[in-house]
Amino acid sequence: MLEGPFSESMIKRAIDKRIVEIKIHDMRKWAWNSYGAVDDRPYGGGVGMLIRVDVIDRAIEEVESQKPKNQKQKIILTSAKGKRFDQKKAEELAKLDNIILICGHYEGFDERVSKLVDEEISIGDYVLTGGEIPAMAIIDAVTRLIPGVLGKDESSQDESWSEKMVGGKKVREVEYPQYTRPPEFKGMKVPEVLLSGDPKKIKEWQEIVSGKQQTVIRKN
Repeated sequence: MLEGPFSESMIKRAIDKRIVEIKIHDMRKWAWNSYGAVDDRPYGGGVGMLIRVDVIDRAIEEVESQKPKNQKQKIILTSAKGKRFDQKKAEELAKLDNIILICGHYEGFDERVSKLVDEEISIGDYVLTGGEIPAMAIIDAVTRLIPGVLGKDESSQDESWSEKMVGGKKVREVEYPQYTRPPEFKGMKVPEVLLSGDPKKIKEWQEIVSGKQQTVIRKN
C-alpha cells in the first residue's frame, strides 16, 4: 500500500534527492508466534482482534536503535481518538529530524500501546480499514514543507492554511482562486484584474479574496 504513493511525484523526487528517507517496516517482523501473528483476542470478549503491546514495543525499540543519536523525534500512533491532524501540526512535524508512524489495523491496539508513543493523530471522524492511508496523508503533508522538496521556496508559503500575519493578527487563509487560459469558457470569465497585467492590483485582489476565507488563530 505504501510503496506505490511514495514512488511517485514530489515524494519520489525528495527521496531521490536524499532530502527525506522513508523506511517501511512490516510489523510481522516482530510477531509474537511462529505464524507471524501480531494481534490477539481482546480480554473481556468483543468483536475483532487487537495488536499486542509487546509486538509494538519490540518494533519501536529496534527502529529507534537504527537512527542517529540526538535527533528531534516523535513516535506517533494513527488513532481514531487522536488529535485532529491539520496544517499547524504538519508544520510542527516538519521541524523534526525523525518521525515514527505506527499504523493501526484490525479492531485497534491494546490500550497500553498509547503509553509507548508521544502522541496519537487522527485525520478525520470516519472509519478506515487501517492506518496506512492516514500515514500517507501525514507524510505527504509534512514532506512538502521540508526546505528543498518543492520547486520554489515560496511554493508552500502561499498554500491554503499557511500561517500569516494580517492586520496584526495571526491567521490561516485558504489560498486565492487561480485561473489559466482560455480567458472565457462557456460564459465563465477570468476576473478582469488578472488580465490587467498590473502586479499591484493583482496582489491586492489575491489578498482580499483569500482574506475573506481566513481563520484567526488565537491562543487557548
